[in-house]
Amino acid sequence: MTADVRLRRGRGALGFSFFVQGVTFALLVTRIPAIQDRYGISDGLLPAFLAAVPILAGVSSVATEHLVKRVPPSVVLRWAQPLVLLALLGAGAGTDLWHVALALGAFGLSVGALDASMNMLGVSLQGAYGRSIMLGFHASYSLGGILGASAAWAGVHWHLALFASYLPAVVVLLPAAVVVGRFYVDRGAAAHESDGTGLGVGGFKLLLPLCLVMACAYIGDSTVGNWSAKYLQDVLGSSEQLATVPYNVYMVTTLLGRAVGDLGVRRFGAVAVVRTGTVVAAGGFAVVAVASGPWVGMLGFTMLGIGLCVIVPQTFAAAGRLFPGASDTAVARLNIFNYVGFLIGAPLVGGIGDAWSYRGAMFVPMALVLVTLFYARSFGSDGARYGVRHERPRVVDVGRGGNEV
Repeated sequence: MTADVRLRRGRGALGFSFFVQGVTFALLVTRIPAIQDRYGISDGLLPAFLAAVPILAGVSSVATEHLVKRVPPSVVLRWAQPLVLLALLGAGAGTDLWHVALALGAFGLSVGALDASMNMLGVSLQGAYGRSIMLGFHASYSLGGILGASAAWAGVHWHLALFASYLPAVVVLLPAAVVVGRFYVDRGAAAHESDGTGLGVGGFKLLLPLCLVMACAYIGDSTVGNWSAKYLQDVLGSSEQLATVPYNVYMVTTLLGRAVGDLGVRRFGAVAVVRTGTVVAAGGFAVVAVASGPWVGMLGFTMLGIGLCVIVPQTFAAAGRLFPGASDTAVARLNIFNYVGFLIGAPLVGGIGDAWSYRGAMFVPMALVLVTLFYARSFGSDGARYGVRHERPRVVDVGRGGNEV
């Protein structure tokens, strides 16, 4: 098999992995009320269950940083993705509280390893291609999220039990993920081996701006996921049916923005794309905060999808460029702040909204997203504009594929 063919197959396989994760995560988070009802989880206990997932995922991401020093990220991903799917099925199959606690714990631990290893492979593949492709992987995740949310809606519409709702997705996606996992492509052995120094002296200080950007981006994202429906209905006076639309609109615009985002990075560079996305996202929060009615609010959530969608993929890519000899370590540590933002976002906005005003609360994630402008230079300069004049050779340091273990 030629290097070009291996790269294309590796890219397709990794894109499918992102897609599967989008479906899986959407099926879980959109059925939280059903999980609560099935296991009799009280409103007071539910936040603890929900917080446990990102906390365990963060722990797992740290563990993955050390694990990939011994085995390639492709091996971690090949095991983690089936475990995530089985944990999802377990969350719908149990009957007692400890069953769902065990399932959600397994989901958190496996999803942390999965997120870290997926993005490690994405960063290394982008380096091998010599042009921006990270946004395309995250577009696959967005597409999976849309389909997963649609499948969850169908399950509710047809009054399916959780297990019956989850089973078709797992039956289809699990064997496909196992087969596709044979085609993951790791970096070459020389690049994969670590000298044991990690990010080096002062390395985390260099990574910290990107960590802050990642956390702020996920605070913005979790604000949309957790509060868009309530905001449209309770603050802007929409109908219950219309209140379900903003998140779908957000996901669709996220998909569209990521689908074309790599072209923007190749043409204008990562810094310009991230700055533009930041300004658009901040404008979206401002529009939501001052909206006079539900349709204006919908415009704001649309702007949020267009703006926020570019930040996370480019933050992972920037970490890989900043530490080319330790990109796996950088991605694993950066991935922790994904969960930090997720944990902070919902209670932050909810607390301010309850204590003061939900309109005023929307200015908080707006201000946090604008932090990205102060750290835009951390996303690189010419080297971040893959595919324009100085494009590196297409095939660089391509080593073991996923079928060579």
